[in-house]
Amino acid sequence: MRVLKFGGTSVQNAENISKSIEICKQTLQHEPLLVVVSALGGITNKLIEASTIAATGSANYEALFNEITDRHYQVIEDLLSDSVRTDCLNYVDTLLTEFNEVLQGLRLIRELSPRSLDLISSFGERLSTYIIAKAMQQQGIDADYLDAREVIKTDNTFGAAKVLIDQSYALIQQKVSTSKKTFVATGFIASTANDTITITLGRGGSDYSAALFAAALKASVLEIWTDVDGMMTADPRKVRKAYPIAHVSYAEAMELSHFGAKVLEPRTVIPAMTEHIPVIIKNTFNPTAAGTHITFENNHTKHKVQGISSIDDVSLITVQGSGMIGEAGISMRLFRAIAYAEINVILITQGSSEHSITFAILPKDVKAAMEALNKEFALEIQTDLIDEIRVVNDLSIIAAVGEKMKNIPGVAGKFFNTLGINGINIHAIAQGASELNISAVVSSVNRNKALNALHETFFLSNSKTLNVFVVGTGVIGGELLNQIKAQHDTLIEQNNIDVRVVGISNIDGYLIQEKGIDLGNWEQEIKTKGAQPDLKAFVKEIKDLNLRNSVFVDNTASYDVANCYEELLEKSISVVTPNKVANASDYERYKNIHKLAAETGARFYYETNVGAGLPVISTLKDLIKSGDEIIKIEAILSGSLNFIFSNCSSSKDFSTTVKEARQKGYTEPDPKIDLSGKDVARKILILSREIGCQYNLEDVQIENCLSPESQKTETVEQLWETLEKYDNAVYAEKIKVAEASGKRIKYIATYENGTARTEVKMIDSTHPFYNIMGSDNIISFTTARYRTQPLIVIGPGAGAAVTAAGVFADIIRIANF
Repeated sequence: MRVLKFGGTSVQNAENISKSIEICKQTLQHEPLLVVVSALGGITNKLIEASTIAATGSANYEALFNEITDRHYQVIEDLLSDSVRTDCLNYVDTLLTEFNEVLQGLRLIRELSPRSLDLISSFGERLSTYIIAKAMQQQGIDADYLDAREVIKTDNTFGAAKVLIDQSYALIQQKVSTSKKTFVATGFIASTANDTITITLGRGGSDYSAALFAAALKASVLEIWTDVDGMMTADPRKVRKAYPIAHVSYAEAMELSHFGAKVLEPRTVIPAMTEHIPVIIKNTFNPTAAGTHITFENNHTKHKVQGISSIDDVSLITVQGSGMIGEAGISMRLFRAIAYAEINVILITQGSSEHSITFAILPKDVKAAMEALNKEFALEIQTDLIDEIRVVNDLSIIAAVGEKMKNIPGVAGKFFNTLGINGINIHAIAQGASELNISAVVSSVNRNKALNALHETFFLSNSKTLNVFVVGTGVIGGELLNQIKAQHDTLIEQNNIDVRVVGISNIDGYLIQEKGIDLGNWEQEIKTKGAQPDLKAFVKEIKDLNLRNSVFVDNTASYDVANCYEELLEKSISVVTPNKVANASDYERYKNIHKLAAETGARFYYETNVGAGLPVISTLKDLIKSGDEIIKIEAILSGSLNFIFSNCSSSKDFSTTVKEARQKGYTEPDPKIDLSGKDVARKILILSREIGCQYNLEDVQIENCLSPESQKTETVEQLWETLEKYDNAVYAEKIKVAEASGKRIKYIATYENGTARTEVKMIDSTHPFYNIMGSDNIISFTTARYRTQPLIVIGPGAGAAVTAAGVFADIIRIANF
């Protein structure tokens, strides 16, 4: 025999009931069965709500009563033919009349006792089960309604009764084993041994009812039919990439159920486990899905962790003090006081120093717990042997569950490392000696972030999702979005990296979409759906969204955007940028930014600060990490200046070349910015700081390429005039000297002997920079290992495509990290 239990969503309406009956008919072709059903979806809540209102003395419960009545009438109308409907309506009307009389009584006495609440809660199952039994009879099944109060006996603990197992099993066997009918039994409800009081098994009790029937009848299988494809690796409402678990053990199922896996009531497993009855979680709306099989042992999985789950909204209470160290009986007194207050403890942790005990309870129990503990330890608190008892609210428990964690090194390390690199602070930790469960208490605002990060680590370890926020969509930012769009599918297929652009901000406004922005239509999306331009609001939403693996990409040259880095890094949001402002800022700020990144586990990547997409900074870092000594750095770091000095000649004067460079887009709109040499100075400063130099921009010796007269100009037109009047003559003389001696003019940045400088230099053909033309960059590293022949990096040092590619590479580097 099989026992099938159908939950509230499976019997929500006539259509769903028909699906459930069809499943029963298919099963009956192979073996007999017993069916346990819940109330129609949502009805139990309506029953409780109506009774709560009635107990206040209000007549407003009548609207809810009518709604409950209409729901059942509608199901009967849709489900049953005329010949069956009349008999069913008579029974339903009798129950509804009884329910209405109870509500009227509650209104008069204005009291809702646990006993009354149990009675009221029972009406849902009694109504639905009778209707479904009649519908099964109508479809040719020899079904019979079974009121579980006849066979499941309990003590009289209202609301959470304890089953009298031996007596109940005997009654079930006596009732069912002697009949060939297909019984349709009420879930959730039972009665006391003397039948005088009708009580329930507590919320979620229909699963438990089904397990009791299965155990009593030694069923071959217990099937729990619900609205999902089984137990999931995580709650799909919180973790979109959660997927069904094929097999779990009884122990794993109980742990996952306790920690919020709503598809199964934790107590369900116990009767089934006692009799070694397999439990299968199935989907009424996708009956061909395999579901989750729960058995004594789980030898069907490759995963060490079977599921990531959570208990939402808990409070932590900590009792600590010097008087606890080595003092026998403190723990006994603490938990005795909590037990006397009838408070359930969810999690316990205690350090080996015995200085403190921390435990988690539900927020509703905090007041009672504090009163009990303050009373129990009044003397110790008064004499400062125990500190003031502390409470922390708004917390969640995150748990990783799996029997295969046992004796496998590294699982706990991976668990805590994942939380750490995502900036999630842990308030308490618990792991039993069985190693079945690792639990951590975190702030509730970090719950979803923790669940998603852990799920990705343990179940999608070959893949990584990056949630990217882009600021600036000019030539570099726009090209970056194009590259991400073009490469998106390939990265997923070949590298298991999903670069999801979640936010974009530009001069038109900003847009954040947690599921990802359509990069084929992002400009129109910002204009139609975006908010007004507001950098502070954009950054605030990024922090509030609190997504795992968040990356902030700054494609601007803005000081305002760069000033946001610290608050982002503090929230463990990684930063990628070609913007040199932060790394060339005051040294103390530079140091603080890098310190924050190290402390929070966020990444701060800025490869494109120097050399656009060239691997300059990463090469320098690798040399330093490998223990090499940097003796000298010499570099052409400005594509615009290299173009200008490469193209100046006796036949093309300086001003003409500068105009050409501006026209080609190599320089800034105001060429003075490039010609001042400050941009190159910032770059050599950044490289010097990588080596360990602690100076600022003013410590770099900068040669301005312009005459004093040109430096003072305020408009581009004025600049053209002064270039022709003053600078052309200066550079004509330099060019003449250079050409006569076979040399070329270059603007070169140098770091050597702790000093950084930028200058216009003449170099001969023996110099490695002699043939660098156009907008290319070249960087030469002379080191202890590369002393006679420097290590050289050469390539395009400017351009939207190569710079965007460098930024993109940094983003991918974060995924690999």
